[in-house]
Amino acid sequence: MSPSPIRPAPSGVLLRDLTTRIGAGTPVDGPDVVVTGVTLDSRAVLPGDLYAALPGFNAHGARFADQAVAAGAAAVLTDADGRALLAGAETSEPFEVPVVVVDDPRAVLGTVAAEVYGHPSEHLTTVGITGTNGKTTTAYLVESALRAHGRRTGLIGTVETRIGDDTVESERTTPEATDLHALLAVMRERGVDACVMEVSSHALELHRVDGVVYDVALFTNLSQDHLDFHDSMDDYFAAKASLFTPERSRAAVVCVDDDWGRRLAAEATVPTTTLATGPAGGTAAPAADWVVEAAGPSGHAGHSEAGAFTLREPATGAALALVSHLPGHFNVANTALAALALLRLGLGPHEVEAAMAVPPAVPGRMEVVAPGGPDGPRCVVDFAHTPDAVDAALAALRPSTAGRLIAVLGAGGDRDRGKRPGMGAAAARRADVVVVTDDNPRSEEPAAIRAAVVAGAREAVAAGSAAATEIIDGGARPSAIAEAIALAVLGAGAGSPVDTVVVLGKGHEKGQEIHGVKHPFDDRDAVRAALAAVTGAGVAP
Repeated sequence: MSPSPIRPAPSGVLLRDLTTRIGAGTPVDGPDVVVTGVTLDSRAVLPGDLYAALPGFNAHGARFADQAVAAGAAAVLTDADGRALLAGAETSEPFEVPVVVVDDPRAVLGTVAAEVYGHPSEHLTTVGITGTNGKTTTAYLVESALRAHGRRTGLIGTVETRIGDDTVESERTTPEATDLHALLAVMRERGVDACVMEVSSHALELHRVDGVVYDVALFTNLSQDHLDFHDSMDDYFAAKASLFTPERSRAAVVCVDDDWGRRLAAEATVPTTTLATGPAGGTAAPAADWVVEAAGPSGHAGHSEAGAFTLREPATGAALALVSHLPGHFNVANTALAALALLRLGLGPHEVEAAMAVPPAVPGRMEVVAPGGPDGPRCVVDFAHTPDAVDAALAALRPSTAGRLIAVLGAGGDRDRGKRPGMGAAAARRADVVVVTDDNPRSEEPAAIRAAVVAGAREAVAAGSAAATEIIDGGARPSAIAEAIALAVLGAGAGSPVDTVVVLGKGHEKGQEIHGVKHPFDDRDAVRAALAAVTGAGVAP
């Protein structure tokens, strides 16, 4: 099925003006044309589009140029290899629409899209958030606060794209540059004045956010992830760090709780505000512009129970009284980052406190599906899918768990294999029972992925560093969730402490990819079904 692009009303840019803007070294073939849109997906071409025929992992986009032209493409942007494919191996006959050739077409797409759609980001307040963990939660916190302050907001991220009150499910964390600038133009058309978005390391490396200069860029943290894409942690860091340069942002807020954050704060080339929260457990925070003080308990009985804390600027004595509406020390950090972003955008201290006091709704992030009680365990769904995130999520739930903490988790296929044992070890160190299951196996054999996670968990137990007394290979995800909930229900007698079951890894996702096929699946629905089957009582969505 062809995708349905979100596009603004067409205006138009002369192709020759575009080629001048990007410094195209090869003349345009044929007459000049007006370009009204741009896409790199031949299936999404609309009449008047510039079709970007890029080299791909499996095939060159030039192989689909005929399809693009048939759909109404006015011109093609490609590289020398693509031009040769268009001309044919043995002929130099011109293609039937103008062709622009550059060395690296992906690298100019942001500039091209910004020109075609009228540089929409320049008319919006923009906040970009990067880091390994916490991007989504922090984005929702900033967007919710701006909305509470009376701004009309847009949101682009892992879960959804939101234009005012309209939402569309996201395909990836950060859209391609062609789609991003079109989205920003639609936001501008519909009266949105502020856009908050997650910025992935893939997006930075692949030029997806080129052409946008964020008013404020935020950094949450960095830990092992995506080493199937980046060659090393230094390369992963370098991709993130590129957001904190004048080409991509005007100001920054950086959490310096980890070594990577401290390094970024030292290397950033835009005005930077630093935040330190100190690790959970009361360890002193490193020196920073703003520090978290007096963090109270958070999430005692579920995600609706808030924790108050003070965010102080030591140099001036200024302080903000804030509330973390989500459990865990890491959500104190996310909340503090969001508050400092609002200060950077010009809100006053009392305006920040009032805006941040409004509880946000963050899908699949510490989302309580069942609150727990006489009829069953407390059940929580979270997106944690790295060793650090698993550790942090379980640490957040441990203080408020009266009975056992039962963790259900797996690891994604065709992704960073090195983190799988670490995820298992993190779960074993924090949970009483670890049920290992499938995440998105993709093209890999599910049992092999589970075995790596189980091995890490058992190694932690053998080393004596684990709380877990039971490691279970739970097999397929529905049965593993059902087994975990059955353990919690059947292991509890009258008056027994209530267990917590936390299902980690997929969070908001509504599908599971197995052997290249995406099947409908939602952890929250699976939890409700398992609870109903074991307790005979339904749980309202």
